[in-house]
Amino acid sequence: MKLRVLGCSGGIGGNLHTTSFLVDSDILIDAGTGVGELGLAELAAIDHIFITHSHMDHICNLPLLLDSIGGMRDRPVTVYATEATLEILKRHIFNWEVWPDFSEIYRGLETVMRYRMISIGETVELQGRRITALPAVHTVPAVGYHLDSGNASLVFSGDTYVNDALWEAVNSIANLRYLIVETAFSNREKELAALSKHLCPSLLAEELKKLLRHAEIYITHLKPDEAALIMAEIGDSAKPHDPKMLVNNQVFEF
Repeated sequence: MKLRVLGCSGGIGGNLHTTSFLVDSDILIDAGTGVGELGLAELAAIDHIFITHSHMDHICNLPLLLDSIGGMRDRPVTVYATEATLEILKRHIFNWEVWPDFSEIYRGLETVMRYRMISIGETVELQGRRITALPAVHTVPAVGYHLDSGNASLVFSGDTYVNDALWEAVNSIANLRYLIVETAFSNREKELAALSKHLCPSLLAEELKKLLRHAEIYITHLKPDEAALIMAEIGDSAKPHDPKMLVNNQVFEF
């Protein structure tokens, strides 16, 4: 499997884009502003979109993507999310008021989009690639994802807070190679991190003590105005793991 980072920032500005990862050429993990990095033909090649949760920075380009490629495909794009997240998308986005419901719009014999509910712990297998929903702790129902090529695995935490269940799942992955984990705020905003159910460096350091496997660790979802401070604080508090900052257009092959 090959994962390309289209966006990994906690905000926008300059060349910063919000969360979206392209897996091979046909799978998206989240659909933030990073989706705009793709050309029209690349967008039309996407068959599967896995959403971690309903917050705008993770879904904002989903409606525009579907609108852009609806007439270019002969089969639906499948959108995977938990039942709670799908209900939010239906009620607040694809409701004919904010945006058309592409699960009701036909191009030939098929709709442009179809929904597929996925539960925590459930695995979707796509041509030998396995994608499993992992538990996340956030202000809305949320998941992370475990991507397994058969040779190695990558875990994306999604937006999460202190989360014992995540580490229990991660520690069970024998072929773990990469871990992408969020840290949105600096330590001076620890109270805001707790309120919004995100990590800060001191909380991340405590969480990484629960990791029992070796992995290359990358930090995502940093607030743009605090990115340098956050990474400096992580460097001070999580030295045994040596986490790196995730950057746009970074590629992981596993």
